[in-house]
Amino acid sequence: MFDVAISQVTTPRWELPQELASLSASGFERMSLWRPKLSDTGVAASVRLLDAAGVKVSSLQWAGGFTGGDGRSFAESVDDALEAIDAAQALGAGVLVVHAGCRGGHTRTHATRLLLQAVEALLPRAREAGVVLAVKPVHATAGGCGFLTGLNEALDLVDRCADPSLRLTLDLWHFGHEPCLGGLIERLAEAAALVQVADRCEPPSACADRLPAGHGSLPLEALLGDLLDAGYGGPVEFDPVGEAVEILGYEGVLRETRLVADAWLQHRSAGRQPIAAGAPTRTGHARHHLRPAGSRRSHASSHIASPG
Repeated sequence: MFDVAISQVTTPRWELPQELASLSASGFERMSLWRPKLSDTGVAASVRLLDAAGVKVSSLQWAGGFTGGDGRSFAESVDDALEAIDAAQALGAGVLVVHAGCRGGHTRTHATRLLLQAVEALLPRAREAGVVLAVKPVHATAGGCGFLTGLNEALDLVDRCADPSLRLTLDLWHFGHEPCLGGLIERLAEAAALVQVADRCEPPSACADRLPAGHGSLPLEALLGDLLDAGYGGPVEFDPVGEAVEILGYEGVLRETRLVADAWLQHRSAGRQPIAAGAPTRTGHARHHLRPAGSRRSHASSHIASPG
């Protein structure tokens, strides 16, 4: 089985009390918190609200940018990440998503060196706090800001550090189409602390929305099943962003995502084959038609946003 969570990037206009009420009503017990929204509510108040609702935090997003591509110095980015680790500990989040940052005018070798230096500075605090730093690679064509663009490269980074407090965030929206993914399933299942799920109908790009699962053509259920079979045991976060979310509405996305996750769980427990992407749903319609052509892209769809 797997633990299902919803990300706050999917519901940017809701405040935490409304999110928690709607998540509970839709049957969700876990959510991923987004630091810009966390800064609005405050860590202490968020902890109280989460405890009262009985909702656990699957991850905190995000820290990073150690190459200076977002205008902060290396030291400022490390200090911000230390603050994020403390927040994750207070919230009971076992995972902090880490973005490597852009090359920022550096060579790839130097950018990698800066990332490793930052990780080395952060790992002692992360170990003490019981928080896993989950570095997130992003596809080279997806836009946003990140020099760590390959799964092999990201896996090698984790292997190089050889520390259980440093793992990966695997975003299937970015890499669900990659031919190499099948050959990396066992390594990814071992290295991933977090799997993020969103669908798409086209290659990853700066213009492509993060569609709700089942609205696109990625074999998400099959990929997740392969990861689980290979031993992945972490949370599975659904985080669609874009026009399809606006069309369905936040409540509609939560209800539909719960149905999709429950169907995947039922198929797995019954040993049934996954339903093909874009296949008819209970209503008899393939869902991917909900994405309008030429839809605009939210800045959150790449998860490159101010860490607050």
